[in-house]
Amino acid sequence: MQKKRALIFDLDGTLVDAYPAIIRSFNYTMRKLGLPGQPDLVIRRAVGEGDENLLKPFIRKADLKPAVLIYRQHHRKSLKVDSVLFRGVDKMLSRFGSQGYKLAVASNRPTEFSKIIIRKLGLDKYFDYVLCADKLKQGKPHPEILRRILRRFSLQPKQALYVGDMVIDAQTGKRAGVQTVIVTTGSSSKSQIKREKPYQVISRICELSRIIS
Repeated sequence: MQKKRALIFDLDGTLVDAYPAIIRSFNYTMRKLGLPGQPDLVIRRAVGEGDENLLKPFIRKADLKPAVLIYRQHHRKSLKVDSVLFRGVDKMLSRFGSQGYKLAVASNRPTEFSKIIIRKLGLDKYFDYVLCADKLKQGKPHPEILRRILRRFSLQPKQALYVGDMVIDAQTGKRAGVQTVIVTTGSSSKSQIKREKPYQVISRICELSRIIS
């Protein structure tokens, strides 16, 4: 692998396990609307394109706006209780930072909630830039989020590596021309990920150190 100057990470499912918080907030919202809750796996599979798209398939169009408000109000609290780092993330990010890499987050999660996670888990000291889809016209899999980060660092696509956990991340990296590693700790299956032909597929985020070295 060519030497990289920047490492760009998705957040949920890649560095952080926030699925318990998402599931709690989702089913709380359903209860408040008088709708049935959903199994954990169904909710996991719906994650990835922001909270509006998470809720949309399960409710009437007229209920979407109040549903998002209910979800976000609950989620501000649940994220602080039910989100944890995957094993080895702290040490890995510290090492990459000390080696001179620019580190960034590219997430479809709204900025407010991404920053709740980042602050709560002490990740803010590692990242040079955090960009979320609510600051863009289009979120992932549109490549603009990666292109914007590359411009921020004055880098070409070949100078960065993108790390995500879903099919949507593999598609984003491909469209941006950025070499992409997918870790199988998110909501996409390994077979779904492999069909997108990312540069590497790993089972744990700590395996990234082997690839980088």
